[in-house]
Amino acid sequence: MSTWEELDERLRPAVQESVSEFERVRPALEAVTREVRDSIQEIFTGTDLRPLFVTARTKSVESFRDKASRMLSDGDGPPSLVFPDPLRNLTDLVGVRVITTLPHEVDIAANLIKRQRHEFDCRGDREKDIGSIESGTYGYSSRHLILRTIQNDAVRTYQQLLGSDSGSYMFETQIRTVLAHAWSEIEHDIRFKSFNPKAWSPYFDRQFTATAAMLESVESTFADLHSRYEKVTGFWDPEGEGSVELTPDRIREVWQTLLPHVDRKSDDNWRWAAELLSAHGITTTTALASLLQADTITSVRRALDHRYSPGPDRLLDDVLLWNFGERHIELTANAPEAGTSRRDSLLRRYRQIRNFRARED
Repeated sequence: MSTWEELDERLRPAVQESVSEFERVRPALEAVTREVRDSIQEIFTGTDLRPLFVTARTKSVESFRDKASRMLSDGDGPPSLVFPDPLRNLTDLVGVRVITTLPHEVDIAANLIKRQRHEFDCRGDREKDIGSIESGTYGYSSRHLILRTIQNDAVRTYQQLLGSDSGSYMFETQIRTVLAHAWSEIEHDIRFKSFNPKAWSPYFDRQFTATAAMLESVESTFADLHSRYEKVTGFWDPEGEGSVELTPDRIREVWQTLLPHVDRKSDDNWRWAAELLSAHGITTTTALASLLQADTITSVRRALDHRYSPGPDRLLDDVLLWNFGERHIELTANAPEAGTSRRDSLLRRYRQIRNFRARED
C-alpha cells in the first residue's frame, strides 16, 4: 500500500494541491534536469576520469505524490506531513547519477564535481550506508552530493513559474560503481518499489546481504587488478617508473609484480640477480620487464623441464641463458661465487635449450 493511500484524510487537500502544482511546473523542471545533467557530464571532459555514463531523471508525479504523503506522528495529536512544502523541501526532484568502473573513481568524480564552484555549491556530501562498515553489515556504497545551482537560466525559468526570481536550485547527484548501481537497481525493484508484505520472506533479506558481500569482494578484486595494471604499465614508462635503476630490492619488486606465481624461497639471492643482469647491461626497470615476458618464461620452463619449480634466482639465470646463450656463459660462468661446476651446468642447460629449439623448428 502506498503512502498516498494511507494518508490521513485531513492532509489530502494539501498534498493534492502540491501534486497539481508539481504537474504544472514539471516540464520546466525537466529542462533543469537536462541542463544539470549536461553540466555534470561536461565536467569530465579533458580529465583522466571517464565515467561509464551520466544519467538524470525528473521525479515522476506518482513518486512525488508518495513522498509528499509521508506523515509524522507524535502519538498524541493528529499526524502532520514530513514535507509540508514538498516543491521546496525535497532535494531529489531532480537526480543525476554518475556511474564509474572502479571504487576509487567515485571519490575522484565527487571531488571534480565539488571543485566546480562557479556552477555548483555543494550543500551536502555523504556516503550512503557508510554505517554498514562500522556495524559489520553489508549494503551498496554510493556517494550522495546535494548541489545548488548558481545563476542557471533554466533554473530561473522554473523558479519564476513558482513565483520566485531565484536562480538557484538544489538537486541530488549520486555517484557509484557500475556493480553497486546494478545491485541497487535490482534491490530497489524487488525490495522496495514492489514491496508486498504478503510476498516477503526473511530469506530475501539474507540473500541481498549475501550478494552485497560478494559485490564488495568482486569490487576489491577489480581494484587490486587495476592497481597491479597501473604498476605494470608503469614499468614500461621510460621517463617514469621504467627508468628506475635496478637494485636487488627493485628486482624483487618487479619480479613479484610480474611473476607472483613463481616460488619465492627465503634464501633467494636478489643481489646475485642484480649481478647477472648487470653483466648484460640490463640496469633499468623497463629492460627487466622486457626480459621477463610470459612466452619466454613458458618456453624456458618447457625447454629445461625443471625437476623442481625454480625460484627467481635460478629462473632468471635460465632466461638470460635463453636470450644470450654462449655470451651469458662467458660473462657469468667464472664469477668467484659461482663455483667450479657453474660452467658445466650452464653448458648442459644450453644444450637442452638448443635441442628444444631444434625440435620446435
